Amino acid sequence: MNGKVIFFAVFSGAILFSACGSRTNGNKQVFHYNETTGIATLDPAFAKNQSIIWAVHQLYNTLVETNDALQIVPSLAYSWDVSADRKVYTFHLRPGVFFHDNDAFPQGKGRRLTAFDVEYSFNRIIDPATASSGAWIFNDRVNDDHGFKALDDSTFQLTLKVPFAPILGLLSMQYCSIVPKEVIAKYGADFRSHPCGTGPFQFRAWEEGQAMILQKNEHYFERDSVGKPLPYLDGLKITFYDSKATEFLLFQQGKLDFINDIDPSFKDEILTKKGELRKDWQGKIILSKHSYLNTEYLGILMEKDNPLVVNSPLRIKQVRQAINHGFDRRKMIMYLYNSKGMPAESGFIPAGLPSFDSGVVKGYKYDPAKARELLRLAGFPDGEGLPEIKLLTIPIYSDIASFIARQLEEVGIKLQVEVIPKSLLLEHTAKSEALFFRGSWIADFPEAENYLSVFYGDNPAPPNYTRYNNPQFDALYNQAMVTENDSVRYKLYQQMDQMVIDDAPVVPLWYDEVIRLVQPNVQGFHPNGLNLLELRRTYFK
Repeated sequence: MNGKVIFFAVFSGAILFSACGSRTNGNKQVFHYNETTGIATLDPAFAKNQSIIWAVHQLYNTLVETNDALQIVPSLAYSWDVSADRKVYTFHLRPGVFFHDNDAFPQGKGRRLTAFDVEYSFNRIIDPATASSGAWIFNDRVNDDHGFKALDDSTFQLTLKVPFAPILGLLSMQYCSIVPKEVIAKYGADFRSHPCGTGPFQFRAWEEGQAMILQKNEHYFERDSVGKPLPYLDGLKITFYDSKATEFLLFQQGKLDFINDIDPSFKDEILTKKGELRKDWQGKIILSKHSYLNTEYLGILMEKDNPLVVNSPLRIKQVRQAINHGFDRRKMIMYLYNSKGMPAESGFIPAGLPSFDSGVVKGYKYDPAKARELLRLAGFPDGEGLPEIKLLTIPIYSDIASFIARQLEEVGIKLQVEVIPKSLLLEHTAKSEALFFRGSWIADFPEAENYLSVFYGDNPAPPNYTRYNNPQFDALYNQAMVTENDSVRYKLYQQMDQMVIDDAPVVPLWYDEVIRLVQPNVQGFHPNGLNLLELRRTYFK
């Protein structure tokens, strides 16, 4: 029997494959969603984009994780200790956590997880032979000599070279999922399609380009507040239709339980300009909105000796500030994005992070008079003598660039918008060949350091695409990295954020939002700032 026949035999099994209509009345509870981009791998060492991260999150666990409020909470580790010098973290693992059943184990039964699995998993990430896209998490941070060490079956120790306050946030990333050595030894590169973790769901079947099936892990270690085992769902079915129009049609027919984000081609059909559901959709679907840790911005190259900068008016701070004041972010978001997102009128750190405070960090609001005054101070009254400035963007943001260009022209700043492929823009920014460019920064983990590292002078591009270099900023950054007290560290973050905004190496556009369309019978399905797909407590009423 070939693989495809086996796959569809699995699909027809009684456990998972009722149609999407009724999920109760004796039917198993199966959650359906679509992934238009497909899923490239189920190996957490390569969990570099949302489609992989979502699937990996169902299959594996990390030592610690983030809750809905983006706080670090226990997962595989029930507690941890930090040494006085804040370089040694000792994690105490939960007893009774088992890997999923797999042929690599004796009798095919999943064995108990130990601290030696954590040591193996982390060493695997930094092993050049693995070529993990997550190696940066530990590179130059972890002690070269026994940085990862299992002290016994239930105790794992991580030793840093120097204190790094956000390390727990990094450990919550899907890259740091714990995997079993035996299964990887058995499958090698094919571990990508033979995953084995400790997570709430386990792998059942995958027909690439068609669908994937994950099944409830009956031996999962977590329980809810009243002691009921998690997850509530019996399984997941993920389809791979690459058309957003097809995805939306399936959602309308009740064959998908939610859609992540709304395609621009039908956003006006669903949302008003204020970002609310249109009347004909009210009561039929649920609109879920939540802050998303993503800042959309325009970047300005600040490398002083670069010929692009030497000959550009953007080298002058007042010109950069004039651009920030010269267009209406609120109108832009309302009319072009149906109010999806918050105008970025504070700092580079987005809404949703605990350190965000628009009352402390003051950004730029639309003020054409102020923009004109700044141009005058820069030596370009009413834009006279100011050369045309080229803005590089990608096709899906060309409407945003055009809107900004039209408004800036009214205050005397002429933009030439050049639309290029995303791959080319990334190449230009990495090589300091883009003077003025569109960018976005999505958090890897829920800590403002992730955003401020974009401006740290010693950092290359990525993340420091603007080549911003300010010794005062760097000193505050270094101080923050050794500051354990959250509230004190947040104040340092706010100081740094204000410093960046005042120097204006970036033009923040908006802080993003997660928008989900959800079927009314879906319960316990909550969004979060990382837009992580959380299904452990989801069920159908």
